[in-house]
Amino acid sequence: MTRFVLGRIGFSTLIAVLLAFFTIPLLWLVTAPFTSDPSYEVKVPDFTWDNFQAVVEHPYALPSLYNSLILSVGTAVLVVLLAALAAYALSRVRLPGRDALLYALLLLSSIITGTAAMVPLFQLAVELNLIDSQLGLILILTGGLLPAAIFMLKDFMDSTPKSYEESARVFGASPLQIVRHVVVPVVRPGLATIAVWSLANVWGNFLMPYLLLSDVEKQPAAVITYTLYTEGGQANLSMLSTFGLLYSIPVVLMYLFVSKKYGFRFHGGIKR
Repeated sequence: MTRFVLGRIGFSTLIAVLLAFFTIPLLWLVTAPFTSDPSYEVKVPDFTWDNFQAVVEHPYALPSLYNSLILSVGTAVLVVLLAALAAYALSRVRLPGRDALLYALLLLSSIITGTAAMVPLFQLAVELNLIDSQLGLILILTGGLLPAAIFMLKDFMDSTPKSYEESARVFGASPLQIVRHVVVPVVRPGLATIAVWSLANVWGNFLMPYLLLSDVEKQPAAVITYTLYTEGGQANLSMLSTFGLLYSIPVVLMYLFVSKKYGFRFHGGIKR
């Protein structure tokens, strides 16, 4: 009995420490923007709006959020569109070495990350005149996310009953009409998962935009955050906390909306 009680106390203590480890930074992020003189400690806010006014008056803070939105949405749309078509083709067409190719793409995309491929990607962007171009950055980010997105979506495609497509084909539906009106409604939770996953990856990406976008007016919020320091090189906590809160809200709201409407699953289709 004593061992059981001690075990429960130890387990509860461990859970409390883990919760504090994750909760305290979030609590600081929520309270510091409303504190007139924020520090690294969690304080009771005095509910000032001066920090938000400073962010609004910053010449690049709010425009950088718009740039992040352009990059994230543009990449997510391309990833979802291309991954859906590729996953559907790989699911329905029997090709020699299909599964090996899919696993090879996933493995290579995991091993050769964006950091490792930065030099050839930079040279490719120079050759194609895509330096300091948001479109070029969207294409590069899309290429990096596609293998994993195809791998995840293929499971949704495999779980979609082929009888639905055969019935649509009997009534004269074209392949694109089958994908649009039959397959997409069934795999919609998977598409939502891939969209949010792509948005979150691009929204928080720092290295690629930092190296490929030299014009500060085109840089996203992840890069602009790096510049929010005082003249002495110290972190401007009032600006960082307020901008960090504004930077986090869109992703959190998107996650809550999609989770409530579709749910998040990495396997899908229809249970048979």
